[in-house]
Amino acid sequence: MRKQHRLQKNEDFQQVFQHGFSAANRQFVVYQLQKPEQQTIRIGLSVSKKLGNAVLRNRTKRLMKEVLRDTAEELKQDRDVVIIARKPVTAMDLGEIEKSLRHVLNVAKLFQKPQRKNMKR
Repeated sequence: MRKQHRLQKNEDFQQVFQHGFSAANRQFVVYQLQKPEQQTIRIGLSVSKKLGNAVLRNRTKRLMKEVLRDTAEELKQDRDVVIIARKPVTAMDLGEIEKSLRHVLNVAKLFQKPQRKNMKR
């Protein structure tokens, strides 16, 4: 993610937690705060020390960033978003993380256009 698309300051995280809305599934919690004056989406990632050692936490963040790099253009741009990883994420691969993260972002109604489920024929 580019620097202008990242939440970095603790006060920005706290503002999203205190004034925003949340949505969750078993793997992720997503907090969002609408900011009409903002032109681009800003995303912050949180991976607790409870999930494992530094290697595991950094791997989790790298995989989340990879999914968000491809997904960021599809999201509503006037938001600050904080994504918190839960314990089951540590055992998942990239495809599973992508599926779960897209699901929770859809539940949070962060996509600009409604996501259709892939129909197999």
